[in-house]
Amino acid sequence: MIVKAEDADSNEFQGVQFDVLAVGDESMVTKMHFREGNDVPPHSHESEQSGYVISGTYRIHIGDDDEMIADGDSYSIPGGVEHSYEIIESGEIIDVFSPPREDFL
Repeated sequence: MIVKAEDADSNEFQGVQFDVLAVGDESMVTKMHFREGNDVPPHSHESEQSGYVISGTYRIHIGDDDEMIADGDSYSIPGGVEHSYEIIESGEIIDVFSPPREDFL
């Protein structure tokens, strides 16, 4: 499957704008557009989530872990584990979810 940039679907989750880039049977790729001050509260979902920070600075809470992440950093969150983001500096993150999140479609 090929998804051209102009064909990506835009959506929103808890105030965060994002683009659904590609969706397969077992995974989905999104590009999150985080804005400073628009923090993501604690939540969890069944999908495993792995991300790569394109730009911006964030404090990410994954279970009992609390880390600052920035350009070039990456992470993986097991399904069902509570996590949240504090947006220190606006930026973008590529997230991959497996299985695809139905609430993002």
